[in-house]
Amino acid sequence: MTAEIQVTRALFDDVMVPNYAPAKLIPVKGQGARVWDQEGREYIDFAGGIAVSSLGHCHPALVNALKTQAEKLWHLSNVLTNEPALRLAKKLVDATFAEKVYFCNSGAEANEAAFKLVRRWALDNFDESKQEIISFGKSFHGRTFFTVTVGGQASYSDGFGPKPGAIVHAEFNNLDSVKALISDKTCAIVVEPIQGEGGIIPGDAAFLKGLRELCDQHNALLVFDEVQTGVGRTGQLYAYMNYGVTPDILTTAKSLGGGFPVGAMLTTTAIAQHLKVGTHGSTYGGNPLACAVAEAAIDTINTPEVLEGVLKNEAIFRECLATINAEHKVFAEVRGKGMLLGAVLNEQYKGRSREFFLAAADHGLFALVAGTDVVRFAPSLVITEAEIREGMKRFASAVAQVVKG
Repeated sequence: MTAEIQVTRALFDDVMVPNYAPAKLIPVKGQGARVWDQEGREYIDFAGGIAVSSLGHCHPALVNALKTQAEKLWHLSNVLTNEPALRLAKKLVDATFAEKVYFCNSGAEANEAAFKLVRRWALDNFDESKQEIISFGKSFHGRTFFTVTVGGQASYSDGFGPKPGAIVHAEFNNLDSVKALISDKTCAIVVEPIQGEGGIIPGDAAFLKGLRELCDQHNALLVFDEVQTGVGRTGQLYAYMNYGVTPDILTTAKSLGGGFPVGAMLTTTAIAQHLKVGTHGSTYGGNPLACAVAEAAIDTINTPEVLEGVLKNEAIFRECLATINAEHKVFAEVRGKGMLLGAVLNEQYKGRSREFFLAAADHGLFALVAGTDVVRFAPSLVITEAEIREGMKRFASAVAQVVKG
């Protein structure tokens, strides 16, 4: 008879690779924007699994989709297609600029596919010299070796040997820095419309429009990484819709599955044709379970009620943060849009975002950081006003704790 395993935080240190340092508490149940740990303590969730839990925990539409599909079909491989994948692809195409969809399991995989596609597109249409990718400092595009190198944070890509070449980094929101780098050897510009891990830094409208124009002038593709900004998080289904700038390729994940692993790359028919049969793939990509859940997420989120609600919730967040800041004077500004917000610490508290993050947990609130200077909030898109205000009361106590030392 197998002995029952005692699940404690200490077990993590015994059996898990130490690339993470999770909190001491272990959540066991969630409902909406609330989570309970092993001890029965309740938390308000302003983190959303890092902008993933778009409809909170155990949303009935997602639970029902998962249960229903689980009794039908789980996995096939891409030797065969399946109904949920085709329905989800059709809905994504109908709702965006895209004409073709590629499914995978994560944001990193979606970006990996996008970066391989821009290189293949350039090789097919031009020659081997047109392979350079322009990205931006402080950007983040995933943890595969290709995506982490395109990302603009060397600390994530250093220490693993020779990096993929023909990747250069300009300064975000500085169009002149891009003009200094772009040439006929450029195959693509890759950009987050709002930099997430880099500090919740929105792209200027003129900057993003300028990137579109530069790509058109130099026969390069514009890739929008919307892994964190997509699926309603900014009050539009995708953030590009806020700017009036249409990319050639868009990547999406996180909120797309509401917590179930799924990612997608969206593009046009003309560009998609360069990923011919056998050039790229994913064993689990587009599996029926993931696509059924993602379809339910899209159906629920892509409505005027939810998207307008995201902007109403943003206003409540900003109001509460302004009240906290009026008393404690810790933030220089609040950046971001919708349910992707960053409270930027002022000079007095610079470098101390983790202290606020830890204090929040002490007071029953899950928050995030975006670097050492920004406290990040990425909750459920359908979080209630009561939950926001209760969470902000707890955050106010956490801020007071840090301020008082």
